[in-house]
Amino acid sequence: MRRKSGAVQRVGFLAVAIGLIGFSGFINVLGFTGPLFMLEVYDRVIPSGSLPTLVSLSFLAVGLYGFSGVLDVVRGRMLSRIAGIVDLSLSRRVLSVIAGASLRTQMNGDILRPAQEMDQIRMFLSGAGPVALLDLPWVPVYLAVCFFLHPLIGGLAACAVVILVGLTVATEILARARTKQIAGAVATRNRLGEAAHRNAEAILAMGMQKHVERRWTDAHGVLTDLYRQNGDVASLFATTSKTLRQAVQSGSLAVGAYLVVHGDMSGGMIIAASIVVARALQPIEQVISCWRGMIAARQAWQRLQEAFKLFPDPAKRTDLPAPKMSLSAEGVFAAPPGERQRMTVQNVSFGVQAGTVVGIIGPSASGKSSLVRAITGVWPLARGKVSLDGASLDQWAEEKRGRHIGYMPQSSDLFPGTIAENIGRLSDMPDDRMVIAAAKMAGIHEMVVALPDGYETDVGDGGLNLSAGQRQRIALARALYGDPFLVVLDEPNSNLDADGDKALADAMSAVKLRGGIVIVVAHRNSVLAQLDLLLVMENGVAKAFGRRDEILKTLQQQKPRVLRPATSPNLTLIEGEMQS
Repeated sequence: MRRKSGAVQRVGFLAVAIGLIGFSGFINVLGFTGPLFMLEVYDRVIPSGSLPTLVSLSFLAVGLYGFSGVLDVVRGRMLSRIAGIVDLSLSRRVLSVIAGASLRTQMNGDILRPAQEMDQIRMFLSGAGPVALLDLPWVPVYLAVCFFLHPLIGGLAACAVVILVGLTVATEILARARTKQIAGAVATRNRLGEAAHRNAEAILAMGMQKHVERRWTDAHGVLTDLYRQNGDVASLFATTSKTLRQAVQSGSLAVGAYLVVHGDMSGGMIIAASIVVARALQPIEQVISCWRGMIAARQAWQRLQEAFKLFPDPAKRTDLPAPKMSLSAEGVFAAPPGERQRMTVQNVSFGVQAGTVVGIIGPSASGKSSLVRAITGVWPLARGKVSLDGASLDQWAEEKRGRHIGYMPQSSDLFPGTIAENIGRLSDMPDDRMVIAAAKMAGIHEMVVALPDGYETDVGDGGLNLSAGQRQRIALARALYGDPFLVVLDEPNSNLDADGDKALADAMSAVKLRGGIVIVVAHRNSVLAQLDLLLVMENGVAKAFGRRDEILKTLQQQKPRVLRPATSPNLTLIEGEMQS
């Protein structure tokens, strides 16, 4: 369906583009209305004194001017439609970049920059720049008419065109580098602003406001200087081109007067030549005045195309049956996006059957979160394979694979919207029964219905209207929505109280009983009783994997310095990682 929609958009774009070229041709042909009218008035009406001829010519000119104006309005609307088509075609891929760029490469700038670049392209396409470019091919036609009127007039106009082209090239050379500098300065300033927003509490509590303001002022000052320099250059060339056009237009009158004195031109031809010369120079002048926007839009387009290379259109996949039996990892190597030289998961292999709960433990920076990102397909594998029922994850289309996976990352951020929308994974038509079932499994149904708006409660930006524990339990319900076969929980109880811990344990038990697989990264032993298997990670390597009790006994024997003596079921496993 998406491909068909894209084909329709391309056909529509081509039709509108052909129409634009045709309309521009008519508009430029009608641009000769003024010169011809003045030629007739001065060379026919004034010598003959015929008022009926003047009235007829005036009505004809008004009609042609009106028709030209209508065509110009239609052309503007067509440009606006093209801008909309391009914007729509970019929109989905831009969101892919915003949502997934940090999972494919290192991010060194404003995360919303792709959306800003898309807006920049749309604004340019709906502005005066494309109009100038569409009129530009008609410059030789107007120059030819100037030479037809007289070679001196044509030579004057041609010299002016050469000078304006030189100004255009100079504008390109000077603006290109500075535009890149501006883009970098904007990203630097915006990163600082985002950091200030994230650390607002620390800034206020520790009196850091003045220091942050100083850094912001410095970054903003660099950007302001670049904007000023760029504006000065653009203003210089735009003013020069405008002054040159006015001077050449007056010069054409002077040359025309000289030719009239020598009997080589008529009085009407002087005025006509002045108008034609102005029309010949106008598109180039407009291009120079819009050049800064053209450069910015072109660079924005190039940056988007580079970003899109990270997100090629997915190939069509056969619709596989839902997994029901097993999960396996074979020789998995994974690294943070853009850091292939630093493997945080190295040669990890294990297999899990349906109806099993696996715990992953290990010291900080041991590769636990990296491993679950690889298992869920969040990070692309550097080497190895993760399979569900023997089929590697990349054999499923992303959306269909997601139906079989429930994932709760460390950061339990929610989307703006209602609780029901968040639990239902932002589906346009979430199944209410499945939403409520997931909420009950996560132990939050009573909490939700006790709210004034129940499941229609707005969670706010990132879940701002809820407590950390409530957000985490709603994120758990989202992971459980639709009864996925594989449920992966990364530190799911970091913000939970005793009731939340019990609800988490009950949820894991429910997934196990219905034949699913749960993988949980845990730093607290409240989930210990639910574990069947234990995977111990250290420095990105799987140090041990097997039945929970056997692994705990082995660790106790091999690393007494790491494990404290177990005197009760509240066993503290790896010091600093599993806490009672």
